[in-house]
Amino acid sequence: MTTAIFALPTGWQTRPLGDLGRVVRGGSPRPAGDPRYFDGSFIPWLTVASLTAIPASQIRVNETAGCLTEEGAKRSRTLLPNTLVLANSGATLGVAKILDLQCCANDGIAALIDQHAGNREFICQYLNTRTDYLRDVVAPGNGQPNLNTTLIKAIEVPFPPEPEQERIAQVLGDADDLITKVVRLIAKKRDIKHGMMQELLTGSTRLPGFTGDWGEVELGELGGFFKGRGINRDQTRSSGVPCIRYGELYTAYHNYARETVSFVDPDVAMSALPIRAGDLLFAGSGETKAEIGMTVAYVGEPAAVAGGDIIVLRGTGFDPIFVASLLNTPSLAAQKASRGQGDAVVHISAGALSALRFPLPDIDEQRAIAEVLQVADAEIEALERGLDSARAVKVGMMQELLTGRTRLPVKEEA
Repeated sequence: MTTAIFALPTGWQTRPLGDLGRVVRGGSPRPAGDPRYFDGSFIPWLTVASLTAIPASQIRVNETAGCLTEEGAKRSRTLLPNTLVLANSGATLGVAKILDLQCCANDGIAALIDQHAGNREFICQYLNTRTDYLRDVVAPGNGQPNLNTTLIKAIEVPFPPEPEQERIAQVLGDADDLITKVVRLIAKKRDIKHGMMQELLTGSTRLPGFTGDWGEVELGELGGFFKGRGINRDQTRSSGVPCIRYGELYTAYHNYARETVSFVDPDVAMSALPIRAGDLLFAGSGETKAEIGMTVAYVGEPAAVAGGDIIVLRGTGFDPIFVASLLNTPSLAAQKASRGQGDAVVHISAGALSALRFPLPDIDEQRAIAEVLQVADAEIEALERGLDSARAVKVGMMQELLTGRTRLPVKEEA
């Protein structure tokens, strides 16, 4: 079996993984969950789930989700730091990492131990480009795909001279470090925005120049309610009249929408509810009371339509982004949850929404707070675009460097 699908440059060869060390499988104590073996503190316990939960830009495993007892360790396989490991079953088959700790691994993980040739980081990066191939071609089947040790030993990897392997691994590692830094910065910015929302939307912190008292209102005082209608999932298109379906209030938008992710043909739009900039859209049904009544302000320029199970509030004298953001805070979500009806499917009515009570500053302060939130969102969106770009660059680098199409200069040994 070969997994190399490109012409090798001069000085490169391919070598089966089994030639570089000894391929073994982890071991799982039986029965699963037995307290004699699991939930201990003796040694970290690496599972496929915890292995594949590590972001793609991090090839090092430095922690696990749990530990085994000493008896559990005797019924598993202990792996040493700096060991290359590979998920060998399931949808995430083929994901490779390198251990930064000594641990036991379950039988859904294979390992290359006693490795005597090849740069681990280079091999790991290459294997992670072949996950689809390993799952779909090497280990196909009607059930759960699985790589046994024989198949893993036969996986061929490109093998440039080891100084070149090291150089490639270093460059790809630098790309991973950049991606990881951007991911962490986005998480930090989101945390900052979350804290800022808690302060500004409750009046705990005031923006400069605003000192007036906040009034208490019921949502129904801000305007009138309308009910969305029509629009099945199979009626949506990639272009046409902008539309919003109720499920998208949970999955596609957060607090406000300038553009829609779905569209419908004009004849379908004729039977749906027209919406316009400034309207507040509420999910009239959902799976849990905790999320019922999820709110999105439509602030897009083009006219759009709303589908069934959406309740629309149309009014004046308030900032839609401020009010939508406020209505999604924990205290207002709790009010909506208390008014939700049903168990398997939860519903909320326009009447129930109308009775929601909350503090509201004057319109100028609403707009100022909404502007601050939008600036924070714009910063996060810019970082997310940068993250997408960094990931695309990394993919391109892997395609070039791991195949030898592009060669890196390597210092000559003295």
